[in-house]
Formats: sequence, structure tokens, C-alpha cells
Amino acid sequence: MSIEVFVTEKRNDTTLEVDAAHLSELARSVLEKEGTTQGEFGLVFVDENEMSELNSAHMGKDGPTDVLAFPIDATQNPAATNVSQVDVTDENPLIGDVVVCPAYAAKGIADGTANMDNLKDELALLVVHGTLHVLGYDHQSPEEAAVMQARERELLAQK
Repeated sequence: MSIEVFVTEKRNDTTLEVDAAHLSELARSVLEKEGTTQGEFGLVFVDENEMSELNSAHMGKDGPTDVLAFPIDATQNPAATNVSQVDVTDENPLIGDVVVCPAYAAKGIADGTANMDNLKDELALLVVHGTLHVLGYDHQSPEEAAVMQARERELLAQK
């Protein structure tokens, strides 16, 4: 049993450095630490145009965003408040996909709206954040946000 992380680059402008190998391992580590033992996970890096299209189609919002998460074979885990586990009754479950827009993240760093002060750390946070979303974490309420942010900090500190 293992987790396979597939990385896809769908950016026209690759001038921003993305350490895909590191981020892929980070996503795998988050999945394992959250109890996922097998499956396929997609990590996709897109440009702002692609992210704008995805954000509009799936979230109903105009313009790009930094990260989107798409859970696939997740099932509700009754032991956790809102956290999903991958259904391992499937031979090789599709865990989900996380889509990250490095250019939008870089703009957030430049204008001070990002959470981190450099692109490497911001992309790591976005991958952890998106992976947790795939597993069912959310931040719709202040309580959920506090739980998710605390777990993000824990996971990033362990990287």
C-alpha cells in the first residue's frame, strides 16, 4: 500500500521556481500523517488564466485564487468532526487533486496579502492547506478555521 503523488505543470510562464519534488513529498507526508495509507493524489500547478477558469467553474468566483482542492474518493470519518479519510475499500482510490497558482501566490507575497514572506514557504502552506481540504478540513466557521490553521502549523513545523 502506498500513496502516489502525480505532479502536473500547466503553467505557460515557468519563471517562478516551484520545487515540485519537495511539494509532492510534503503532500504525501500530510496524507500519511492524517491516516491515508494508499491512493493517487494529484498536485497541479497552473497559471492565473487556468486558475480563473477553475475558480469560476467550481467556486462561482471571478478571477484567480491561490489554491483549490478537489476531493474524489473521500468518505466521512465519524471519529473526527469534519475530517474525511480516503475510502480504502477501493483497490487504488483516487484521493483528490490540489491545484496551486504560483503566480497568484507570488502576487500575494508582493502586496503583503500572503501568509508567508517567500514563495517557497507560501507554496508549502498552500499545498498543506489544499491537502487538508481534500481530507475534509474546512474553515467556514471560526472553530473550523482554528482547527485547520493549528493543524497546518503543526504539519509545516514537521516538514
